[in-house]
Amino acid sequence: MTPYKIDIVQGNVVTREQLAVLRVGMPRAIAQDVLGTPLLTSVFHADRWDYVFTLKRQGSEPQARKVTVFFANEVISKIEADELPSETEFVSTLRSKTVLGPVPSLTASEEALKKFPAPKKAEAPVSGNTAPAAATSYPPLEPGGL
Repeated sequence: MTPYKIDIVQGNVVTREQLAVLRVGMPRAIAQDVLGTPLLTSVFHADRWDYVFTLKRQGSEPQARKVTVFFANEVISKIEADELPSETEFVSTLRSKTVLGPVPSLTASEEALKKFPAPKKAEAPVSGNTAPAAATSYPPLEPGGL
């Protein structure tokens, strides 16, 4: 048995199909329509957009991909990208590959139940010996409420 660790997905997913649409000379606005808002933009590098994606999942190697788009005069001048998956390949990586073991039995056998002491039977209260009723009024929530 191992502790559960959540999948950590961060960044922008850029697929091979999206990258195939981009062309040198394409306007900045159309590039943003294709790729979405970049994860990283810099005041110091206004002509550069970085799309970074990471996926960390228990039981598999972490994935990290980066696409950088460079602009000159508001059009794409250069594109640098890691090896990207197709949309189908990316979706298939999102499916859980966790192999669940057999589900334990939630019922006890008669022999297992005999190991425990028999439950005590509740005794009926003796007449005339009743406990006082619980208070039904509560102190005020605000000071000076009385």
